[in-house]
Amino acid sequence: MAETAHTIHVDVVSAEESIFSGEAKFVALPGEMGELGIYPRHTPLITRIKPGAVRIERADTGEEEFVFVAGGILEVQPNSVTVLADTAIRGHDLDEAKALEAKKLAEDAMRNAKSDIDLAAATSEFATMAAQLAAIQRLRKK
Repeated sequence: MAETAHTIHVDVVSAEESIFSGEAKFVALPGEMGELGIYPRHTPLITRIKPGAVRIERADTGEEEFVFVAGGILEVQPNSVTVLADTAIRGHDLDEAKALEAKKLAEDAMRNAKSDIDLAAATSEFATMAAQLAAIQRLRKK
């Protein structure tokens, strides 16, 4: 792990696997209270993240790497960023047709919810799918 003043080590992991590990110049992600931007030597913090896209500006290629997360925890140290995602999918693995179908099923579940618990679960699934679709659309514009 090369630690320089110009890069920050980024790890994005889910319960299943390591999704991304490498050096970055900048990381942007959906914090609980709004979009967060993290540069090297950032003040330490721990916060929840919302469903959405983690954007990583790679130090080696200068290209942007996108990882969709369905929520989780962010830990920032001056030389490292760790995203512990509930679920994470690399941007190039996102499937718009599957996401649209899942969003439709979540909408149907919200309409047909028989209890507050059913409604909360369906609403959470809907938010996740909506964020995933937004991430796909952002990627397509690039």
